[in-house]
Amino acid sequence: MDVREELAAVRGRLRRESGGDGLGFTLLSAAIAALLVSPVAWLFLRVADIPTPEALSLVTRPSMVDVVLSSGLLVVAVTVGSVLLGVPLAFLTVRTDLPGRRPLTVLLALPLVVPSYIGAFAFVSAFGPRGVVADALAPLGIERLPETPGLPGAAIVLTLYVYPYVFLTTRAALLSLDASHVEAARTLGKSRFAAFREVTFPRIVPGIAAGALLVALYTLSDFGTPAIMGADVFTAQIYVEYNNFGENRAALLSLELLAITTVILALESRVGRDDASAYASGGGGSATRIRLGAWRWVAALGGLVVAALALVLPVGILLLWLVRGGPGYAGGGFEFELAYALNSVGVSTAAALVSVLLALPVGYVAARRSSITGRLAERATYVGYAMPGVVLGLALVFFGVKFAPTLYQTLPLLVFAYVVRFLPQAVGTTSSSVLQVDQQLVEAARALGESPGRAFRRVTLPLIWPGILAGAALVFLTTMKELPATLILRPTGFETLVSYIWLVQGAGYYGRAAIPALTLIAVSALSMAVILAQERR
Repeated sequence: MDVREELAAVRGRLRRESGGDGLGFTLLSAAIAALLVSPVAWLFLRVADIPTPEALSLVTRPSMVDVVLSSGLLVVAVTVGSVLLGVPLAFLTVRTDLPGRRPLTVLLALPLVVPSYIGAFAFVSAFGPRGVVADALAPLGIERLPETPGLPGAAIVLTLYVYPYVFLTTRAALLSLDASHVEAARTLGKSRFAAFREVTFPRIVPGIAAGALLVALYTLSDFGTPAIMGADVFTAQIYVEYNNFGENRAALLSLELLAITTVILALESRVGRDDASAYASGGGGSATRIRLGAWRWVAALGGLVVAALALVLPVGILLLWLVRGGPGYAGGGFEFELAYALNSVGVSTAAALVSVLLALPVGYVAARRSSITGRLAERATYVGYAMPGVVLGLALVFFGVKFAPTLYQTLPLLVFAYVVRFLPQAVGTTSSSVLQVDQQLVEAARALGESPGRAFRRVTLPLIWPGILAGAALVFLTTMKELPATLILRPTGFETLVSYIWLVQGAGYYGRAAIPALTLIAVSALSMAVILAQERR
């Protein structure tokens, strides 16, 4: 037997052995996926207890129809508004000679680090009756500003804080686009607009659709902003019904919300299924930039206005709350305690650790195995990500009360909820890292006598460690901001930054929310550093 035959024999033996190991990893990832989608089953069990006539009556009553229409209108308005803001801003910062493109890109992306409910506080405080802006304009004879409560106000605030999803995904699509296609169209006599419409736009549609999906899912699942702005949507109604002992109505609303979420995911999958053909090469950065002439300053000013409304306004309002005195700003008996911040850090750290442990087998199987079970397990983890926090909280309350009373309102159940919501972030970074590992290195370690476990620990794990850390950081940072599941599932007396913010704003003591809100924004800014660092790779 020559050397090549010996090498082929070793590889065949390794593949057979790794096949057995892969089966174990696949079964483990399938078990994890089943655990993560179990809240959906508990929700169905809760609804199954409702008699059919009662369920039909609840679903078809006029108030429920109004909630469906309001939620749909809010999702459409915010998604369209985000596309109208995000796509032009992305094009301007990638394809034109806009002055200060890099700092403006960072400013336009940073609103993503501000939790939208904090933006809603700032919006009400600035533009509401007797707000900061109204007080500033009073000497000019303007004593009252047009009010935008309810659905329009919620749509404006949410658009300002979620458009960066479309902005970032569209930028990524433009940067990945092969610029030679555009240059070829221009050479053939196409105008700039015709070249954009016929060449650029069809290729960045998947990127726009990916951002629009995130916007739609966020809008549908957001609880804080509609509640503060007084918009009657699914999440606010579910929370109200839950607190008023209307659990049947809350469960039915949750199922309707999940059904709409499924429809949105199905629509996005049809729009974005050809995304593989959209990113031909990384030639976007070398494309000839469009000269805007004097309009470049107008365009830059427009970008700065958007950043000022979404970023400077809330931070300025929070700083103003810090220095102001008097009732509503410094009193009220709601003393902020360091323990609230430590509680947030503690549960977020626990959620991050559990998430990376569970993400490891799921991400590894998704990257290395082509089995249907592995792919289904990976996709199943996204069910929890698409499930609004208020719906997940309700499902886990039902599970805790009926099947596991010892877990009800305990930290393990709260951490489990965070893991269900944010595990896909860790799975994504882990599987991406595994794909970058040269499999020949692992085979070499096995050929030298290492067992599968030792080869994984000594070769694979060190190479994928950066991806695991990135996933842990993302889960930690998003857990810090999570509001509805925290409000519903936290143990009695266990306050975190977000629950304290919600408590003091509900009591009207906005000033007390300044320190925890600024802390949240500062910590959340770290997540943006991760995103922008990925873009620079």
